[in-house]
Amino acid sequence: MKRVRRGVRRRFLNWTRAARELDRESYGRLVDYHIHTKLCGHAFGEPEDYVREAIAKGLPEIGFSDHVPLPGIRDPYLSMAPGDLPRYVELVRDVQADVEEMEIRLGIEMDYLPGQMDESWKLVEPYEFDYIYGSVHYIDGWGFGDSRRLSSYVGRDPDATYARYFELFCEAAREGGFDIMAHPDLVKKHGITTNLPLDELYAEAASALAEADVVVEINTSGLRKTALDVYPTLPFLRACVERGVPVTLGSDAHRPEQVGMDFDLALRLLTRAGVSELATFNGRKRTMRSIGA
Repeated sequence: MKRVRRGVRRRFLNWTRAARELDRESYGRLVDYHIHTKLCGHAFGEPEDYVREAIAKGLPEIGFSDHVPLPGIRDPYLSMAPGDLPRYVELVRDVQADVEEMEIRLGIEMDYLPGQMDESWKLVEPYEFDYIYGSVHYIDGWGFGDSRRLSSYVGRDPDATYARYFELFCEAAREGGFDIMAHPDLVKKHGITTNLPLDELYAEAASALAEADVVVEINTSGLRKTALDVYPTLPFLRACVERGVPVTLGSDAHRPEQVGMDFDLALRLLTRAGVSELATFNGRKRTMRSIGA
């Protein structure tokens, strides 16, 4: 029955996407800070293609945030190679120089990998990024988010998976040195659920973000995954807002047409949680942008 419900919701989201798309005025109040490039190995199109889509929709500001090369892991499907990092920066700098219609920021997404963070930070040290996303894609070496390896879930305890994910998320928020934490409840990506008290997990994660003064991202890519939900879910977002955690927004676009996708639902979530401004960055300095009409 759960699979049937998901199938119905997926078809509904797909069928209504064009009709739900925001108008240019509404897009003009938002930003999209989570856009990838083909250098990560699982995205398509040139940076210029993503920029054209953003301009067409009326977004005033976007940011590219591709995956930092993974220390000790070389999988061309998961992240760029170390030698591609200078090229990535050059690609973004080129579109920044060529485009006057909007602000384009240079970001990066760094995996939180305990015991290996010095290597990751050393890779990005030579570059002047506008913001650095932190993310948790690995639980003690297990790439739980990798869609090619769903069989790896067999025999794993969902409760233990959730508990360890949120433990790592809190560590990343408190100790990672990041500006933003990406897709904060990514653990639900493939549809696994837990019997643990989620409100307690959300509260602890929100407190970690608040203590470290780290921004939380609303990420709409979960609507394109088995979860069929925005990251984070509304109760998690409300826990963040109650603790004064700033919020930003990203589509996690891996194709040009995904820029700003499902931002109507993100805007609804922002409204329901009482969020009236979004965090933006320039040279890792944060500014809040009003999303009021």
